[in-house]
Amino acid sequence: MKPTSNLGSELPRIALTCGEPAGVGPELCLAIACQEFSCDLVCLGSLELLQERARCIGSAVSLRRYDPHSRARHAPGTLAVYDHALAAASIPGTLDVRNAPYVLRVLDRAIDGALAREFDAIVTAPVHKGLINDAGTAFTGHTEYLAQRTHTPRAVMLLTTGTLRVALATTHLPLKDVSAALSIELICDVLEILNRDLMRRWGLAAPRIAVCGLNPHAGEGGHMGDEEVRLIAPAIARARVRGIAASGPVPADTIFVPQILAGYDAVLAMYHDQGLPVVKHAGFASAVNVTLGLPIVRTSVDHGTALELAGTGRADPGSFTAAVRLALALAARRTQSA
Repeated sequence: MKPTSNLGSELPRIALTCGEPAGVGPELCLAIACQEFSCDLVCLGSLELLQERARCIGSAVSLRRYDPHSRARHAPGTLAVYDHALAAASIPGTLDVRNAPYVLRVLDRAIDGALAREFDAIVTAPVHKGLINDAGTAFTGHTEYLAQRTHTPRAVMLLTTGTLRVALATTHLPLKDVSAALSIELICDVLEILNRDLMRRWGLAAPRIAVCGLNPHAGEGGHMGDEEVRLIAPAIARARVRGIAASGPVPADTIFVPQILAGYDAVLAMYHDQGLPVVKHAGFASAVNVTLGLPIVRTSVDHGTALELAGTGRADPGSFTAAVRLALALAARRTQSA
């Protein structure tokens, strides 16, 4: 018997991944379990880890094993768990390279379930990139891994808090490599993905997209770097011919002025730290990371593993809560348009 598909159902099934076991991911999942959501909620991770972390932080969440053939509305204070055993016992705040393969197994199970329509969306807790690389697996981030596993030619990272939406042309690259990574084709591809997903997932009829320059003052007409003249402006022109309402290149130090930002639905930044600090400043406790361009819905928190908070019960679940709520909204819109 195949797992129940939720596509087309009024009750979507959302999968949570626990992330790095030594970080705050497990207790964020426990915090989510105490809230009310109109969905079937399942957590993918170690049942023993969740039980131990619940005892550690004094959580009274009732844990049960996940049954893929039974779907029911989430009851606050309970959590269905698809159990994945750890390789080694996890100590809050202490990384253990032996558990790095577990993190990827959990993520793979979530991706496979979403591709098979077992899950309508996945919401990922933070992982520790360095530890996964130390274990021998090249890993630059969830965005790139999801693209590879879903055979997606290009995925786009977008962070959002409320109506502020910032997408990235490049993601996890050293700053010295950003210029070489940019091309007219890349920027056009990202603009097309961003435009398409803003229409189909956010319901915007004609998204207005501001495109940042790479250099200070957007290059000063080529006097302070030529990427704007050579790459970004031609890409915007090509996108506009294709019906995309893209504008720029706009200086990154002025696009986020509220009066200017009010004229756009999204901003495309050229690199990670050009756009994301603004989103996190605007709403760190409510910002959500969304991967665009995938055949599945994936959202995540906007922060890392917070090892120093693990096991204390003081981790703020705000971003994770917002990620679940946005995943529900995106899954519902995806179902309606299917």
